[in-house]
Amino acid sequence: MRHLFCPGREWQDTDGKPIQAHGGSILTVDDTYYWYGENKEKTDGKNGVWHWGVRCYRSSDLYNWEDCGLIIPPDEADATSPLYPASMMDRPHILYNPRTKKYVCWLKIMEKNGDQTETVLTADTILGPYTIVRKGLRPLGMNAGDFDLAAAPDGKGYYFFERVHSETIVADLTEDYTGVTGYYSTHFPHSQPPFVREATAHFVRKGKHYLVTSGTTGYLPNPSEIAAADTWHGPYTVLGDPHPGDASRTSFHSQISSVFRVPGKRDLYIALADRWAPEYMHLKYADYGEWFRLRFQDERTPDEETRMAELQELLPPDSGLDTSKARYVWLPFRFEGEMGILDWRDEWSLDEFE
Repeated sequence: MRHLFCPGREWQDTDGKPIQAHGGSILTVDDTYYWYGENKEKTDGKNGVWHWGVRCYRSSDLYNWEDCGLIIPPDEADATSPLYPASMMDRPHILYNPRTKKYVCWLKIMEKNGDQTETVLTADTILGPYTIVRKGLRPLGMNAGDFDLAAAPDGKGYYFFERVHSETIVADLTEDYTGVTGYYSTHFPHSQPPFVREATAHFVRKGKHYLVTSGTTGYLPNPSEIAAADTWHGPYTVLGDPHPGDASRTSFHSQISSVFRVPGKRDLYIALADRWAPEYMHLKYADYGEWFRLRFQDERTPDEETRMAELQELLPPDSGLDTSKARYVWLPFRFEGEMGILDWRDEWSLDEFE
């Protein structure tokens, strides 16, 4: 039995197999924790498999996780399906809707033409089966990238997403959580990657709304930002990098996917993050951030083209990254005033917190 969190080390389920719940989140149902995410067990970067469905685990203590299997399996038969293994499906997020009594799951799909759309599924239980109710959804007519879903105590739902390579959008969900109403607000405008914010994670603490975001550098990590506001739609004030102790400016070589408030603890919020590329931990953001800045410039000088070619040698191969070996970095927030800070810990436990 496990009694500690060990960030960055391989995390196995109760059967001794590596946990596959990447880009994931936790839902609490009847005092049981359910951790779900992208199943990357077959994604070696060479075979064309981007995902193998959405996998879910359950636990009573947050340390030891039982495999509940694929709650959304891949569609191996239909190459046009958003669930086809080669389809670039990312970041499942699930909300329970008390009005419809349905679990609603949104999936980000990166289309072959470069568009990013959403597929929406519903189920009667957290473990499924899930049925697709919408696909090819362009919320607000926009290219919709990494996102988070959240609901207010009164049941009103919200959708936080990256308008691809532009800005962050906060949009109201419809009553059934399967679409957006049309009301939205815009935040953090930027002209290009790596500055554009993605991987938005929302949480509420002491009446403040927080958004934790990543820059846009693919699977290679970059400095996170944390922002706070008094309302769901802001305005949000950027407070800074929540990883001030990380000299590599890579968010401890990880990307936060969600933030989970631990029930029964007075003020414990855990940042759930993925270490997508553990074999590239020798790199610092300064090593490759320049490549992303140059890549998205409208024009480049011959010297800049040469510099890009030099920096390209540092990046993962074009064939892709072996994300089957990605690991998890779970760390507890500590707060100085409104600012949330994540310190590196080789090991830690829930017992350290009231």
